[in-house]
Amino acid sequence: MPDYSEVQPSESFDDLVTLMNILRNECPWDKKQTHASLKDLMVEEVYEAIDAIDRNDFDELRKELGDMLLHVVFHAEMASETKHFTIREVIFTLQDKLIRRHPHIFGQTKVDGVDQVLKNWETIKLSEGDRKSVLEGVPASLPGLIRAQRMQEKAAGVGFDWQTWQPAFEKLEEELREFREAADAGHTDQMADEFGDVLFSVVNVGRLMGLDAEDSLRGTNAKFQRRFEYIEKSLADAGKTPGQSNLEQMDRLWNESKRSGI
Repeated sequence: MPDYSEVQPSESFDDLVTLMNILRNECPWDKKQTHASLKDLMVEEVYEAIDAIDRNDFDELRKELGDMLLHVVFHAEMASETKHFTIREVIFTLQDKLIRRHPHIFGQTKVDGVDQVLKNWETIKLSEGDRKSVLEGVPASLPGLIRAQRMQEKAAGVGFDWQTWQPAFEKLEEELREFREAADAGHTDQMADEFGDVLFSVVNVGRLMGLDAEDSLRGTNAKFQRRFEYIEKSLADAGKTPGQSNLEQMDRLWNESKRSGI
């Protein structure tokens, strides 16, 4: 193995690419990785960055963005080995797309606000390749809430949208009634379909109110965790576990946690 003892960290992007090349050639773990083997790790890094954003932790965000950049460089390095593309082609393609999709900055197009920018973006994107629908750009592998919101945003970008949240809320109430009817009738197959309609409608109402479904649910999940952990701790202080308690006792502690601002 060559002597790499003089290699030191720097702020150079080219040095990062060189470092990745060294690891790919010399490290047993890095050598065996493939595009497929890194998929889940890449998703994990994105969520860790989101978590840092939610906690307003900029030191952690700096690290997590580095981890995300590592995956970009790693995948580009593997692609260059098979002569598919290089990191420089990735960079060129990105810049080319940004310039092309911002004609109001780099061309003569006039816009009157964010909505027009988004509509132009989707129109340009649709004209660029073989896509027959604006929805084809929304990955099927996205988490359900995120995918629902992104599809709604894409459709809204080409004019398929309500102007206010009120009619969307009426649609939500309609879907809730249909879900209840299916549940009352015991139609289990229909219930799943109607439940999906309810969730999709909830996302749509929130979107039109300027809310993000995934962020909102993530916040509620964190709140539920804090309050349930309060129940567990309170019961443990009394020498009990949740399994040794009952719903009435746990509900009292839940309300207690709410009053205390947890």
